[in-house]
Parts: sequence; structure tokens; C-alpha cells
Amino acid sequence: MLLEVENLHVNVEGKELLKGIDLKVDYGEIVAVMGHNASGKTTLALTLAGFPQYNVTKGRIAYDGRDITNTTIDERARLGIALAFQSPPAIRGIKLGHVISLAGGINPWQPKKGDDLNLPSEMLQKVNLPPENYLDRELNVGFSGGERKRSELAQIFAMKPKLMILDEPDSGVDIDSLKVVGNSLRDYFKNNRCAMMIITHHRHVLQYLEPNRVHILSCGKIAITGSYAELMPKIENIGYEELIKECGIHD
Repeated sequence: MLLEVENLHVNVEGKELLKGIDLKVDYGEIVAVMGHNASGKTTLALTLAGFPQYNVTKGRIAYDGRDITNTTIDERARLGIALAFQSPPAIRGIKLGHVISLAGGINPWQPKKGDDLNLPSEMLQKVNLPPENYLDRELNVGFSGGERKRSELAQIFAMKPKLMILDEPDSGVDIDSLKVVGNSLRDYFKNNRCAMMIITHHRHVLQYLEPNRVHILSCGKIAITGSYAELMPKIENIGYEELIKECGIHD
């Protein structure tokens, strides 16, 4: 098993936000985490990535057979865990091409013999961003929502992660960018032995990926687990709260 989360409780600034999460993701699996606003989805993503303000008070996170509950963000990244943010930041003074190189383990200013200097261009092509127009642009400065998401995917693809955690990859993108994001993720998944956890409110990106399982969070807990085919129509027809009530689950 690649990722095992056991009875995870997480506290932020004195408030408990996750209240006993149990979750597994193996190589070759896509798992969707869904739920209404403030249900704990982003908290789960940031905790798994290792953000220090998310304090694990109880439970365990195991990754590839190793306990990583108390490891740092950079340690987890080196182990192959990549996080795509809901709102990728804009940073002036650093070029997108350089960030992609760094994500791929290449020092763009002092490359070593054998480094793939064409890596940034190759990754941008995978997400339909013409390298000649984007390599030298400042990171996400002046980018549309869709361009930001695509540039971040280029960085993540360069990392070659074992586990991709994607926080609302379909948020703030237009239909054309959604198609690129969905197809790029599907192609990467097919061509690489990895796993994905996709956090989203909607079907939009999931229609390209069709996850193995869907977990619905409510009040910091997994309220419902089921198949994509079973749960997605119900979510769209009656919404999260009514579905949870229908299943007889109470906080």
C-alpha cells in the first residue's frame, strides 16, 4: 500500500479540524475526496503534504511502508509526494522554466553533465503551454486561472511523483483549460506508475479520470465511501448534506 492514513486527528490553532480519518491509496489508484465547504478536504491535503501548522494530535500517516507522520514538507517531496494548490501563487523575479527545472532536480543556473535541459519545454508541452511564450515568464504573474493550474501541473510532472495530491484542479478554470488539465492528468496517470488523490466539489475533472473510490467528508470525518458511478449522480441530484442524511449519518 502506498498511502495509509489511520485514525488521523488534526488540530490547527487549538481547533480540531480532522476527527479520525482512515484512508488508503495504492499505486495505480485514483481516489476522490469530496464534500461541502469546510468539511476538512484541504486540511487533509495540507496535512498529508506536511505543512507544520497542521498538528497531528492522534493517528498515523504511513507512506510506502514508512511512518511519515512527523516528517517535513521537503522530506515528503523527496519521497515522491506532490501537492497542487487550489490557488497556485504568483512569484515575481523567478522564471517558470527555472521552477520546472528545479522541480525536476536540475539546477538551471549550474546544470550538471547529463541534465535534461529540455525538460521545462517538454513539461510545458504536456499541458499545452507553448514553451516559447512561457519559459521566461515570471511564475504565474499575469496568468489566468487555467494557465496557473497548467503551469503547476508542468512543475509536478517534472517531479515524477509517486503520489499526486490535487486540491481542486478544476477550480477557476474555463472549459478549454479544464479539458487540458483533465487530459494531461489522465495521460500522466496512464504512463506513470503512480497514485492520485483528487479533492474537488464537482464532477468536472473526475469525468476525465473516473476514480476507484469516492470519499465524502463531513465535519472532519469520512461520512460516506462508495464508487464514482454510485455516488456522483446522487451528489449532483440532492447534494452532500441530503445524501449524508439519507444514509442516516449524524455528526
